[in-house]
Amino acid sequence: MTQSANSAGHTMAELLAILGIASILAVAAVPVFSSLLLESRMSAAVATATHAVNLARQLSTTRSLLIRLCGSDDERSCSGRLDWTPGLLLVDEGEYFRQVIPFSGGSGAPRVHSNRATLSFEAGSGFATPATLTLCDRRGARGARSVIVSRSGRPRSSSRDASDKALSC
Repeated sequence: MTQSANSAGHTMAELLAILGIASILAVAAVPVFSSLLLESRMSAAVATATHAVNLARQLSTTRSLLIRLCGSDDERSCSGRLDWTPGLLLVDEGEYFRQVIPFSGGSGAPRVHSNRATLSFEAGSGFATPATLTLCDRRGARGARSVIVSRSGRPRSSSRDASDKALSC
């Protein structure tokens, strides 16, 4: 058997050129995927906060109990702090009912800051403590979102605060 002088394949220089082009494309794509990941985490955090408000509102109505939504460090009691990042807690007035809503998703997850230590949802009346939950990640104010709770207990999400001012982190 004789080998032909024109064997099929690529030269080392061609392979290195292709590898160089692929690495340049990969480096250019990292910021895009990083931004996409941050936005996805923020959307999930806003959905969790909105779910917690809706659940508190529903529980106060269906159980005819005053339900409080607050931040909790230990999943047993309200922390009394404005930083709700460790987790959200729903409790009734006598603290017989507790529902933990895990929030922190590890490093890179948005932080939650409330302008109230506790939100109360009144039984029967449909009234709630008006509040703003501000969610921030490493992008700072430009990537921040808020969940605004009205006096009727309805949440809405926004990129501004309740008085239509820019959010601060």
